[in-house]
Amino acid sequence: MTGEDSTAEQARRRMTGMLAMIGATVIWGLSGLYYKLLAHVPPLEVLSHRTLWSLLFFGGLLIAQRRLGLVAALLGRPRDLALVAFAAVMISTNWFVFILSIQIGHAVEASLGYYIFPLVAVLMGMVVFRERLSRLKWLAVGLAAVAVLVLGWGLGVAPWISLVLAFTFGLYGVVKKALAAGPIASVTAEVALLAPLALVWLYGVHALGWTGLVGRNLGAFGHDLKTSALLAFSGILTGTPLVLFATASRNLPLGTVGVLQYINPSLQFAVAALAFGETVTRWHWIAFPLIWLALALYSAETVRQDRAARRLARSAATSATTET
Repeated sequence: MTGEDSTAEQARRRMTGMLAMIGATVIWGLSGLYYKLLAHVPPLEVLSHRTLWSLLFFGGLLIAQRRLGLVAALLGRPRDLALVAFAAVMISTNWFVFILSIQIGHAVEASLGYYIFPLVAVLMGMVVFRERLSRLKWLAVGLAAVAVLVLGWGLGVAPWISLVLAFTFGLYGVVKKALAAGPIASVTAEVALLAPLALVWLYGVHALGWTGLVGRNLGAFGHDLKTSALLAFSGILTGTPLVLFATASRNLPLGTVGVLQYINPSLQFAVAALAFGETVTRWHWIAFPLIWLALALYSAETVRQDRAARRLARSAATSATTET
């Protein structure tokens, strides 16, 4: 491959990665509109269907790729099974709280949670993997902490939805980093573990009249064509952005992926304020600029470190070529 061909290939991969990442974050950011259409369905019922239809989506994808054996191998190793089980609990909690936040009119708090998540991930990386933080990243984490404290004090209650979403997704990321498996195989393993619980719950809802946390029973699937279709499509809605994200991660620098992720909570915030008409208090207007400033500092430092690492790698490669 010539130098021009190599440059063209790199440009093509970057463009593919950019489009995939933008697609993933736009789907995530606008997903609140979709789950608002299911606001009449109890959240545990929505979560159960999301789990089962996601299993069909991911299972079908792996069958088409002839890689379904990766899931069996993953679940067959005791250490990986324990990690997958923990990841399954974290992601199902995250999904449930997000669905609930849409239904009870707290989508603004949900968007804050996904803004905070990258900074929580930085802290977890420091604690779990002994990663070192630069001064700018420490400043970013500090600003995020101040924003949460300001919002909690101003509203008179801790922003639990934001914190649960940020920390469950952060812990989920820690576990995923420890798993020696690709994103599609590991997610398939997670929903495979959750599927029996989802089936039991739906049986209880449809056959035994269980009501769950919200004290109401619907058993919507099969009674209303529109609702049934929306529940079934939740598997595609869950799986597609994850596939796009995996594509982006393979083709883009980590710093670029991190910066583009903020499209998601930005769209969530816009949907909550403009489409759902949720109240944005003065405390939100104090907290959110602090978060945005923290993310700007964090993103700038991440991009700087990523570029420095690539320059170092190119320099090392050039030195090795010269020596040989």
